[in-house]
Amino acid sequence: MATVQVSEAEKVYILHGIRDDLRVDGRGCEDYRHMEIETDVVSNTDGSSKVTLGHTVVLVGIKTEIGKPRPMVPDEGYLDFFVDCSANATPEFEGRGGEELGTELSNTLYRAFNNKHSLDLKSLCISPGEHCWVLYVDVLLLQCDGNLYDAISIAIKAALFNTKIPRVHISADDEGGREIELSDDPYDCVRLNVENVPCIVTLCKVGHRHVVDATLQEKACSVASLIMSVTHRGTVTCTRKVGGGSLDPESIFEMTEAGKRVGKALHAPLMKLLQQEESLGRKKQKVGFLS
Repeated sequence: MATVQVSEAEKVYILHGIRDDLRVDGRGCEDYRHMEIETDVVSNTDGSSKVTLGHTVVLVGIKTEIGKPRPMVPDEGYLDFFVDCSANATPEFEGRGGEELGTELSNTLYRAFNNKHSLDLKSLCISPGEHCWVLYVDVLLLQCDGNLYDAISIAIKAALFNTKIPRVHISADDEGGREIELSDDPYDCVRLNVENVPCIVTLCKVGHRHVVDATLQEKACSVASLIMSVTHRGTVTCTRKVGGGSLDPESIFEMTEAGKRVGKALHAPLMKLLQQEESLGRKKQKVGFLS
C-alpha cells in the first residue's frame, strides 16, 4: 500500500482536527472526497468504468466469456478478479512491489462480490453443469491517494451496471446435443441487476474517532482500519480488519454502525448518476485521455 511520511506535528494537527470533526481538507469524519464516475470508457470490453476519488484513479474493465460452472455450484456463473497495481500510481509498485497488494485486493473483492447475496449468479448459468458466463473483472490502479477499496468497489459496480452480455440461443443439433449461438446484434443483450451489489466502506481509526475515505496522511495516523461491504439495504456482506493496531469492542460497534449508515447512503446517488449517464446515450460527452 502506498504510504507517506508524516511528522509528529502534522499527526497532532490531524488528530486534533478529527477529534473536532474537521479534517485537514474541510470534510467531516463521514464525508467522501469529490468523486467522478464515467462508464463505457474502454471499447474492447463488455463493460467498463473509470472512477476518480480525490487523486485516486481506478479503471475497471469486464470481459464476458462462456466457461464451465464450478462443481460445487453447477447452476451458477462466477466472477474472476485481477488487480494490476500500475507503477505509475506510486513508485512503491515498481517491479513486483504491487503484486502482494494486488492479490490482497483480489481476495477481498472475491469475498465481497462473488456470492449470491451480491449478484444473481444463477442468471449467469446457460446450461447447468455444462456452460455458464464467466465475468473477468480487471482492475487497474492508475493513481493512488488512499482509500483504494472504496474506489475500486464503486468502479466495479459501475462497470457491472454498464456490462452487456450477448443473448444466448440454445438449439439441438443433428446428434441430439446442444448447440449454443450468440446473438450478433449488439442491442440484443442481457443486463445485470446490480441493485444488491455492495459498495465497500473503509473506516480508519484515528485517535479516539474514525474517518471515512482517509487520505494517505490520515492513513499514516491510523492504527487500524475496518473494511465493510454494504448493500443498499444496509446489509453487511463482508468485513475485514487491517492494520497492526487493535480495535476494542466499542470501537468496532461504532465503526460498524457508521459503515452501514455511510454505505447505505452511497447507493442511491450512485445508481441515480449511472442511470442519468446511460439515458444520455450517444449524446454523452466523453472527456479525458480515454475519450
